[in-house]
Amino acid sequence: MRHPYATVEVTNPNAATSTFDVHLVFEDADDMTVNGTIEEVTVPANGTRTVRVPVDNAEESAPQVDHCDLDPVASYHW
Repeated sequence: MRHPYATVEVTNPNAATSTFDVHLVFEDADDMTVNGTIEEVTVPANGTRTVRVPVDNAEESAPQVDHCDLDPVASYHW
């Protein structure tokens, strides 16, 4: 079975370590949502972190996933 994921790079322009919410939607070939997720990513000050975001419920969802849609701006996690 495939275990799809998205590789996401998050950059922190702040002078302190910060945690961000990365919003990602996995879609099928017709751009219909298969599932979505919010991943908390902690990034060091003035740094970048690359993370793998797996498809939730992969056993059921994986066969349907064709691509993902990422919100280009991660929000600060409060």
